[in-house]
Amino acid sequence: MALADKVKQDLTDAMRAGEKDRVGRLRLVLSELQKAAKDGSADEVDVLRRERKRRLDAAEQFRGAGRDELAAGEEAEAEMIAGYLPAELSDDELRAIVADAVTETGATSPKEMGAVMKAAMAKTGGRADGKRVSGLVREALS
Repeated sequence: MALADKVKQDLTDAMRAGEKDRVGRLRLVLSELQKAAKDGSADEVDVLRRERKRRLDAAEQFRGAGRDELAAGEEAEAEMIAGYLPAELSDDELRAIVADAVTETGATSPKEMGAVMKAAMAKTGGRADGKRVSGLVREALS
């Protein structure tokens, strides 16, 4: 089942249960998925990752401004979106992928980080944040 279909089903269930907050959050997610499909972006996982990151960034900004109640709402949305994403790779799995990418590319210095990142990100299958991968690549090449 496509992610958009799963979100639609959950939206219907939330509407029937009268969960107003959840309905609003699901509508936003569904809207973003439909916009991406209309624009020709078929990768729903990328759309959800982007939306989750937006929510977490917004929560960070709200916390910095002392608006904890708004930050909590953004974090709740991010958590709900995360429920639709595939499980993240563990640190050990990610370290193994980075080590393979370093070996595969023959990289020996931080100057070759781009090649290693490209190889490592291709192997993660969208199950790891680029920031995490970048940190491990930097660590492996230093």
